[in-house]
Amino acid sequence: MCLGVPMTVVESDGFTALVSRGPETRRVSVLLVGAQPAGTRLLIHIDSAVRVLDPDEAETIDRALEGLAAALDGRAFDHLFADLIDREPELPAHLA
Repeated sequence: MCLGVPMTVVESDGFTALVSRGPETRRVSVLLVGAQPAGTRLLIHIDSAVRVLDPDEAETIDRALEGLAAALDGRAFDHLFADLIDREPELPAHLA
């Protein structure tokens, strides 16, 4: 399984950007999203920025990844999925 991970732009030269997530930093391609200013949240997949994220979407993905890590460690994780608790699943329009 491949995951896209939200990372924050530290600096960019227009073709690549130095991005960070926690203690990790790496240089990634921004050819798919264009140059982005410092502080922009990007979805990174295999060392390429594939999409610019708005703050709410980046936070949702961060909580999901934190929840996955908590579940794997045997820690409580329900609080990280509060938006899904007590809600019926919703099918995408093309499956409804």
